[in-house]
Amino acid sequence: MPQPSRSPPRSALGSLVLIAALVGVVGAAFAYTAGWLAPGRLTPDRLVDSLAPPGGPALGFRRNHAKGICVTGRFEANGAGAALSRAPMLAQGSFPVLGRLNIAGPNPASPDASVPVRGFGWRIAAPDGQEWRSAMIDPPVFPVATPEDFYALQQAAGSGRPERMQEFAAAHPSFGAFVNWIRTAPKTASWAETRFNGLNSFTFTDAGGTARVVRWSLIPAAAPVPVTAEQLGQRGPDFLRQDIVERLRTGPVRWTLAVTVAEPGDPTADPTKPWPAERRTVEVGTLVIDAAQPEPEGACRDLNFDPAVLPDGMGTSDDPFPAARSSAYAKSYDRRTAEVEEYRRATGGGR
Repeated sequence: MPQPSRSPPRSALGSLVLIAALVGVVGAAFAYTAGWLAPGRLTPDRLVDSLAPPGGPALGFRRNHAKGICVTGRFEANGAGAALSRAPMLAQGSFPVLGRLNIAGPNPASPDASVPVRGFGWRIAAPDGQEWRSAMIDPPVFPVATPEDFYALQQAAGSGRPERMQEFAAAHPSFGAFVNWIRTAPKTASWAETRFNGLNSFTFTDAGGTARVVRWSLIPAAAPVPVTAEQLGQRGPDFLRQDIVERLRTGPVRWTLAVTVAEPGDPTADPTKPWPAERRTVEVGTLVIDAAQPEPEGACRDLNFDPAVLPDGMGTSDDPFPAARSSAYAKSYDRRTAEVEEYRRATGGGR
């Protein structure tokens, strides 16, 4: 995994305007609660407003990761996770899953090849009504360490001035690792071949009351097949949706859910810093998708993948982002659900 450099290479700086736009597509997932930046009081309303493209938001759609497809399936827990958390869906068994595979950005018509960041939001439900919700992306690191830094990045990205992005990059060395991932990471032509990472830290508490800080990842069962950016550009604008639908015609699509446990001294509040590769990792089960539905008719249309919705035995850590994401998700949800008529006109149906 590439390590953050003191500053991005000159070749990276030359494309920082593009990188700024790509970072912006991840942005709505990482907003701030009102009052965090007092006295300016950056509210969720102002933050979500800042993420709209120049022509305004796509009304009725999510303000970020606007393009996606609903999926349904199950989580087959193997029971190994019960040693880490008393959450009911980590006990051995099968639990229903509702999810949404997506690409980042505010434009629901973006060609898939034009957006390097992919996402997977999911909800695992227990028989007693408890839920585990998560929204994951494929970068191995986040571009900034704190909410304040994220706001500074949004301001630089939205300024339209390349020198502002260069200044930001120079002042935030960790940004270089994210830039490097966008520029050099191998690409695939399928969500089914994508590893998704939960970059934020949470706590798992076992039946005896012992708490551990963890992160989790989804590791694809399908072997990744690298393709070049040029090859992706030659595919249709919706190749990811077409691929997942075709795969599901022949059988389920699977990912292994792996939970990594922090050790003392690991950076639990900083999503720009990966944990050492030798950290204990427990495979707690398999997330299985066996059906997909277009979002206008799918059950995920009205689901908010709020990462702060957690069952007993799971909780937030010292990482400030999950609570902040929850605030931004709620604001985006309120807006899009109030725009039903616009959504129907744009999609030709839907709720």
